[in-house]
Amino acid sequence: MHTVAVLSLKGGVGKTTVVLGLASAAMRKGARTLVVDLDPQCNATASLEPGRTERGLSDVLADPSPETVARAVAPSAWGEEVDVLVGSEDAEIHNGWDGSEQRLTRLTEALSELTKAAADGELPYRLILLDCPPSLGRLTRSALIAADRALLVTEPTIFAVSGVQRAFEAVQTERTANNPDLQPLGVVVNRVRARSHEHQFRIDELRDIFGPLVMPVALPDRLAVQQAQGACVPVHQWGTPGAREVALAFNLLLARTLRAGRPQRDPEPEEGEDDEIDAAEG
Repeated sequence: MHTVAVLSLKGGVGKTTVVLGLASAAMRKGARTLVVDLDPQCNATASLEPGRTERGLSDVLADPSPETVARAVAPSAWGEEVDVLVGSEDAEIHNGWDGSEQRLTRLTEALSELTKAAADGELPYRLILLDCPPSLGRLTRSALIAADRALLVTEPTIFAVSGVQRAFEAVQTERTANNPDLQPLGVVVNRVRARSHEHQFRIDELRDIFGPLVMPVALPDRLAVQQAQGACVPVHQWGTPGAREVALAFNLLLARTLRAGRPQRDPEPEEGEDDEIDAAEG
């Protein structure tokens, strides 16, 4: 089970878009996925349209018991492969700074209950995606403590580049202080226009700052992404040329995500993963 925190400390860069695109690619691959909606705006929950639940994220963070967690998770409208730990608008009450480090581990405790459920015979999740709010409060810090990888999302603009630098510093801080297993998965550049000199300048700037952490595959700026989200369907099922282009990029990003999250003792890639990654890097 790979747990990936998807974050940026600047709003509006498409962080939830990346979460949904990865979930769509995972569903195509047949990898059972859980999306945890930590953003009080609840955009991921709205796009995935899960069934009604008795509990939500705010309840889970207040009481990460097996019963509460089970009542906060529901299948998405996309299909059986994607579930949602539904967001809560009142989750903002868990986002302040109260000095209680114990509260920072409640998400970790909740996710461990899912691992126990899998051990008891339930179908395990291959991938857990934590959709973080665009701020460094307790919700984002809880995600970084619960995750084994952090995927940083940015746009090729000056202010977004600054935001991803702060996000990387946050990852390093939590890794040192609370979660030594946390590793940066990389920086993915979203909404790229290939003919924009400004975009290319910012991508080069990111590579100067982060080096190989910048993902070799960028996500193109296509209207199909917003159309698919508005229709609450996976981008892989939208069917337009723009959607197919974006879907391919997410396939490559997923392959890299799953390979990076594999333990050291299991070096062999799954069939097709290396071919997809080589295609992106070539």
